[in-house]
Amino acid sequence: MANRFASLLLALFVLSPAIALATSVEKCNRGANYPVKVSGVEISPDPVARGEPATFTISASTENAISEGKLVIDVKYFFLHVHQETKDLCEETSCPISSGDFSLAHQQTLPSITPPGSYTITMKMVGGGGEELTCITFGFSIGFIAPVADA
Repeated sequence: MANRFASLLLALFVLSPAIALATSVEKCNRGANYPVKVSGVEISPDPVARGEPATFTISASTENAISEGKLVIDVKYFFLHVHQETKDLCEETSCPISSGDFSLAHQQTLPSITPPGSYTITMKMVGGGGEELTCITFGFSIGFIAPVADA
């Protein structure tokens, strides 16, 4: 069950509908000049509803093409670490990533037993040579009311 919960929390990246709301994003190291610039995160719905699809879209840009890499995702519930996962970058977006704007997206449904409250995600993008391309952190909420199943 923990594995299912953890993989569902990965719900962090798909082209989202226009009703998505922008989320505040911070660099992990405020003084860093990362090669990949993240311009925003959209979460739909916001707050995330347990038992319903959640869509997270990361909008970014790069001056240099990226042919390989990985995403390291760390999730905290309030301040407790609940999940970490490493994904192949090319499974989350089309590779090679050309210079210019691109997005990372994923959609997943969180189980109805997911605890409501505040979550924080730290996402690092690491290039094929191990260099840190970007690191961001942002929060999202899971609503307190689970949807009612159809009778």
